[in-house]
Amino acid sequence: MAGGSFFALLDDIVFLTKVAASKTAPVLGDDLAVNAQSLSGDIKPERELPVVWAVAKGSFLNKAIIVPIALALSFFLPFLIQPLLMLGGLFLCYEGSEKFLHLFKKSAHHEALLAAVQDENVSLLEFEKEKIKDAIKMDTVLSAEIIVIALGSIQDQTMMMQIIVLSIIAVIMTVGVYGLVGLFVKLDDIALHIIRNEVKKRASGFKYLFGRGLLSLATQLMSLLSFIGMVACLLIGGEILSHGLPFLGHYIDSLTISNSMIKTLFSLSFNAVLGFCAGVVVVGLIKASGKMFKSKTE
Repeated sequence: MAGGSFFALLDDIVFLTKVAASKTAPVLGDDLAVNAQSLSGDIKPERELPVVWAVAKGSFLNKAIIVPIALALSFFLPFLIQPLLMLGGLFLCYEGSEKFLHLFKKSAHHEALLAAVQDENVSLLEFEKEKIKDAIKMDTVLSAEIIVIALGSIQDQTMMMQIIVLSIIAVIMTVGVYGLVGLFVKLDDIALHIIRNEVKKRASGFKYLFGRGLLSLATQLMSLLSFIGMVACLLIGGEILSHGLPFLGHYIDSLTISNSMIKTLFSLSFNAVLGFCAGVVVVGLIKASGKMFKSKTE
């Protein structure tokens, strides 16, 4: 009987983990895109994996803090979860809008990073620290959202079951996301290694063509992920805000559009526009407050 109970418990854990994972899958995809985009470029090839590993360790620490806090809030102060999610949504809107606005002007910081990468005499330690810090900050918001969504899907379970499932989700999510991020940022180096080996052998067969194709894919993939990362911030942030503001959520739900695909596209577009508008407002407020602070200190 004890063995049967154990396997029944194991089956419940696996089933609930699958349910929670399915609920968080869309956000996990956005998490991957955002992290791959934020950790690509401006880093020397030999430092890419150490930087990804540093962010992964920060992500594990985030989960170790977020999971107990989420469980405690759910049990003692459930009304605080939604306001915290709204703040996280505003942060994502800010990040996405700022990236979009920077598409139309070159950032002085970005130029400094490029100059540092090209100059062998310049240490990238400070630049790397800033990139790692920004990536971990973004990971905190995305991880919190994923944990809260996962918790919502198993809220009717016992506290022990919630702890087990959330812990499994946190580990799988971190290993999966940063494993793929590490692969994505190293694709170009893998491709170049294949091409150089084939050139040394004076070969031009399948491996050489495979290397050229992989290099082209790596370049296009990182450009695509950069765009997806920006859009993901706006979509997730806008969705959080629309769900958190009842009149907006009711408006989307009340749309009488018979075609489900058109309704979904409209909902996504609405969330993206809402995220962008909210992000632009936050960007403006931050810049205005920065100017006010600067004028007062002068």
